[in-house]
Amino acid sequence: MSAPTGGGITVRHCVVRVVRRGGWSWGPDPRGLVRRVLDALPDLLAERFGDLAEDDGPDVEITEPVRLSVRLSAPGAGSPPASFVLEAAVPGGGTLPAEVVSIPLPATAPAGAVPELSTMDTSAELPSFVPAEAADEPTVAALFEELAARDELAALLALLPEETVRRLLSVLLSESGGEYSVALAGEVGEVPGSSAVASLPGPAVELAAELARRLSLPAPPATPAEIAELLGAPEAAATTPPVGTPSGAARTEPRPAGEIRVGSVLPFLLTGPLARTGYLDAIGPALAEAAPLFAAALAYKVLGAPQRGWRRAPADDVAAAAFAGLESVPDLTAFAADAVPALPVLDGVLALSLCRGHDPAGPLLVAGVDDGLLLVDAQGLFPVAWADGAAGLLPHWALCGRPPVLVRDGPLPPSALRDLAAAGVRFLTDARPLRDDPLTRVRWKTPLWTTGGVEPRLAARFSAERLDELVRVLFVEHRAVPLAADRALEHSVSLAASLALGMIAWQLWEGDSPVRALTTFADLEATVRFTRDAVRVKLPLGRRHTDLWRGGALTDVPDVVWLGGRTLTFSGG
Repeated sequence: MSAPTGGGITVRHCVVRVVRRGGWSWGPDPRGLVRRVLDALPDLLAERFGDLAEDDGPDVEITEPVRLSVRLSAPGAGSPPASFVLEAAVPGGGTLPAEVVSIPLPATAPAGAVPELSTMDTSAELPSFVPAEAADEPTVAALFEELAARDELAALLALLPEETVRRLLSVLLSESGGEYSVALAGEVGEVPGSSAVASLPGPAVELAAELARRLSLPAPPATPAEIAELLGAPEAAATTPPVGTPSGAARTEPRPAGEIRVGSVLPFLLTGPLARTGYLDAIGPALAEAAPLFAAALAYKVLGAPQRGWRRAPADDVAAAAFAGLESVPDLTAFAADAVPALPVLDGVLALSLCRGHDPAGPLLVAGVDDGLLLVDAQGLFPVAWADGAAGLLPHWALCGRPPVLVRDGPLPPSALRDLAAAGVRFLTDARPLRDDPLTRVRWKTPLWTTGGVEPRLAARFSAERLDELVRVLFVEHRAVPLAADRALEHSVSLAASLALGMIAWQLWEGDSPVRALTTFADLEATVRFTRDAVRVKLPLGRRHTDLWRGGALTDVPDVVWLGGRTLTFSGG
C-alpha cells in the first residue's frame, strides 16, 4: 500500500490484520472491519504524527516497522475506531522493550545550535502515545450497549437470575443520571401521556422488559412509578453502588514499574482466550476497582493446590500478585462475599459464548459439584455453568439448542434427575434413580437409565473418567479462596479458568482436556516486566514456548482491566 495521508505523511507499505477479541462470529460484514481501519488510518496518523510534518520542520523518515493497534470499539458499522496504541515492531516479531526505540523523532536543538538532520537515536526512551487524561471508567451501560449491538443482550439476560436483572436495571438507571434516577428516588407518580420504557436510557428497556416477562406482567412498565414498583426498592435505585465494589480492607496498591520472575506463566496464558470470548470486557463494568482481586483469585485457580486445604506456597503468592498487577495479594475471603452480586454477569457472558457455539447435535454433560450441578460441553470439556439445582441450568440447556444430556453418577442433589425429567430434558445417566424418578432401564453392557429419546451408544463415545478428572482437579483440589463460606467466587473462577485452559488445549492438541493444559504449563516459568504502557511476559525458549507460539496462544492482549488498561505482551528468550 502506498498512500499519502493528512499532514504530509506518506505510508509506503501497510499490512492490516484484524483480530477478533469477543464472541464467536465476525458479524455480517467481516471485510467492512478492514475498511473501517483503512478509512480511519489517515486521520489517526495525522493526529499522532502531525507535528513531524509541519512545513518548517525537518524531513523525517521512519525506516523500522511501526505497528498500530486500532481498537474497533465504537458501535455501528460506519463508526470510526475509537483509539489506537502505537508500538515499535521488530522484523522477527514481537515488540521492542520500552527503553529502546527505532522511531526517529526530531530533537529540539539548543539555542544557537545547528540542527542535526539525522535523528536516529536507539537509546532514547520510547515515547508514550497514551492520552494524558485517564480513560473513562467502564460502565454497565457501555457493556450492555455493546452486547445489544451484537444482538446478544436478550440471550444474556435470559441466563441471569431475576435478582441480578433487577439490580442491573437499578445500576443502569443510576448511571444515566437523568430523570429516572430522580423520579425513582422521589417516588414520582404516573405522568399522563408518558411512556417510561420508550425513554429509558439505552439497554434498560430490555432489562425492564425481561423483568416484566419473569414476573408474568401483561405489559412492560409504562410509567416511572411502575418501574419503581418493578425494582422493589425505589429509594435505593438511584444510589446503587458499583456491583463489585470491594470493602476498604481489600484495597491494594498497584505494582510499580519493574521486573519479577514468576514460577508459573499459566495465569497469564488465560488472558488471551478469555479476551476472545468477551469476558475481559465484562470484568471492568461488573467489578470496578476490585478487578485486580478477581484476577488474583483467577490466578490461584491454576496455580498449586492449597496445602492443608488453605496454605499457599510463597511462589504461588508471587505469581498471583504479578498477574493481578499488585505488590501482594490480600486475604480474598472478604472479597469473595463482596463479589457475589457481580458474578452472574461474568458467568453469563462466559456461558453465552459457549452456548452460541454449541452444536445442538452434540451432548451436554452434567456432574455433581459442591451440592449443585455442573453443566459441561462434551466437545472439549468446556464447563458452561454451575447451579444449585436443575432449574438454574435449564436456560443454558435451552440456549444450546436443547441437546441430549449425559448425567454422570456422583454427588447429585436428590431431586436432580426428577427435576431434569420434569423440565423435558432428554438424558441418559449411570446414576441409579430413586423410586420417584421417571426413568427406565436401558439394555446395555453397563447399567444405564434414560428418559427416552437418547441413543445408548452416545454414552460409549464419552469418557466419564475425563469428566471426573476435570471436576476433581479444577473444582475440588485447586481452590482459589478455600476459606470462603460462599462458593460463588470459587465456581466463577473455576468456570473461567476451565474455559481458558480448554481453549488452549483445543488450539494446541485439537480437543484434549483442560487438565492437560494445566499440567503441561503449570511449571513453565517466565519473567514479567511492568512498564508504563505494557506488561511484558518473556517465556524461556523451548518446546512448550514453540507449541504456544504455533498455536496462537501468545497473542498480545490489549486493555487488560486489572493491569490499568495496559497491554499484555508475550515473547521468548
